[in-house]
Amino acid sequence: MKTQLLALSAIVGSVLAAPAVADDYVIDTEGQHAFIQFKIKHLGYSWLLGRFNDFEGKFSYDEANPGNASVEVTIDTASVDTNHAERDKHLRSDDFLNTGEYPEASFVSTRYVPDSDDENEGTLYGNFTLNGVTKEIAIEVEQVGAGEDPWGGFRRGFEGEVDLTLADYNIDYNLGPEAKEVELYLSIEGVRQ
Repeated sequence: MKTQLLALSAIVGSVLAAPAVADDYVIDTEGQHAFIQFKIKHLGYSWLLGRFNDFEGKFSYDEANPGNASVEVTIDTASVDTNHAERDKHLRSDDFLNTGEYPEASFVSTRYVPDSDDENEGTLYGNFTLNGVTKEIAIEVEQVGAGEDPWGGFRRGFEGEVDLTLADYNIDYNLGPEAKEVELYLSIEGVRQ
């Protein structure tokens, strides 16, 4: 009997000491509650804005240990949309996104560092692949909110921004001296699985 009680207490102790498991989320692109948008200077006079219409991804998040967060996103680069068909055709060419050879861009996180002053903010590091080139980038991230939705599910949302240097991804088409970088903005809402 004593041996059984010791074994039972060891099992209970190991269960209680087990680390919390992160929740897994699928990015809600089907309901159009996620966006990947960009803007770049046009000749230094104004901004050209666009987005990628087709992408998918998932993330894991543990409220008790946000540093364990992870994210994976795949973008269909041919879905680029700047509200101008001829420009979009040019962006798909080998002058820019080269979608015939590289139809996808992707991001896979390597680590997340929460802000020490605000638990809802942090920096997400990871490998971004575009036009056949992979580089580590750092996305400044803020958690927008989390909670139950009207359909019985649970959702969590983030937004983030990062500047990308076009030449780093073999995009060297001359758009003027003020168009060397593109600003990427992400608004991601995930549904817990």
